[in-house]
Amino acid sequence: MLPLTRTLRSLTKQRTGINYLKTSAPLQVFWERTDKGGYRDDRQYPPFKDRMREGLKELKKEIVLWKQEVKDHFEGDPVLIFRPGEVDVQWKFNKPECLDKWIVTTDSDNNEGYSTANLDLTQYGKGAFTGHLSMRVPKDGRVKRAGYCNMRTIRARKSFKRESHFNWTSYNMLVMRVRGDGRSYLLNINTRGYFDITWNDMYHYVLFTRGGPYWQYTRIPFSKFFLASKGRVQDMQTSMPLDKITSFGITAAERFEGDFALEIDYIGLEYDPNHVEDFAYEMYEMPKYIVAT
Repeated sequence: MLPLTRTLRSLTKQRTGINYLKTSAPLQVFWERTDKGGYRDDRQYPPFKDRMREGLKELKKEIVLWKQEVKDHFEGDPVLIFRPGEVDVQWKFNKPECLDKWIVTTDSDNNEGYSTANLDLTQYGKGAFTGHLSMRVPKDGRVKRAGYCNMRTIRARKSFKRESHFNWTSYNMLVMRVRGDGRSYLLNINTRGYFDITWNDMYHYVLFTRGGPYWQYTRIPFSKFFLASKGRVQDMQTSMPLDKITSFGITAAERFEGDFALEIDYIGLEYDPNHVEDFAYEMYEMPKYIVAT
């Protein structure tokens, strides 16, 4: 066995100049090429001159936003910005400009289904997330399941396009005033981190709607949200880092084909001093290399 080992080392050194033989490929389990997970890699960006021209048009808006940030920094007091029982409205659907903060996507955008969705304002000044959920799977031999529609806020940013986070550490409740169609919708809170292993970390909870003509007032503690990544619920759960919120979204992915409609008045935050639960799910220890993290 020893002469064979020496022969292999000698051949490797002669061909590559390396004194060892690599017997396995490098393992890159947690490496993600893009934050989209491989979707939309064929995007075509405008030429550099066009991007510069558009950037100069945005300069005036960014300066105004920067001035407001400086003003809020000196005037804001984190101790006084909330009071128990008061709802701090984060997103209000009362004018067309409010829709610019949201992005609507469906499975058909990636050629993975035939669902359609829209986010509009009703004649009464409320947001309407409507569309058609289709379970029909494209016959491409690649997609196995279809049927989802999603609305999501744009990434939290500071002036001059700097990435930022929403800081919700002063609150413990998510508050929504909605009117649904009896379907269940999935609430998504993204906590994307700096490393690729945490790019897809997302906390979920189900929004149950009653249907009918009446509005419902929903209060959901942040402690009820559970951790998932790429749609898979994680075995090793952890409470939500409320200072690292990057976006909020609502998904229609119930396994019933047909039209859906969800009216939204506002989405806000609240601090309830009577709610003392840190995390609603078990935090027991598991053997190493058993659970998915």
